Amino acid sequence: QVQLAESGGGLVQAGGSLRLSCAASGRTFSRYGVGWFRQAPGKEREFVAAISWSGGRMYYADSVKGRFIISRDNAKTTVYLEMNNLKSEDTAVYYCAADLWGSGSDSTSTYDDWGRGTQVTVSS
Repeated sequence: QVQLAESGGGLVQAGGSLRLSCAASGRTFSRYGVGWFRQAPGKEREFVAAISWSGGRMYYADSVKGRFIISRDNAKTTVYLEMNNLKSEDTAVYYCAADLWGSGSDSTSTYDDWGRGTQVTVSS
């Protein structure tokens, strides 16, 4: 099991940028794939981005491709989500999750452990 804690959310104007962090505890973090998901009020949780255990594979939702960048620093046991050119439709609670099999994917069912989320609000 791994404990995850998101940070870096906040209020930003449309067109602005934020960088979210997902800090993990656990000795085998470098073996896990990590995904970012988001959930807006009244909507289902949706996939945003994922990264494999080595950082060699990255996946993005079409809605964020070209604007968001996922990366990881295994030495710091942290995964980042850099969000640029933010839009009002990016407003949501953002969650990170760990895939103990290491690949990551766009499906919530892949993931074993979840953080509590961080709020991102984009004002237009």
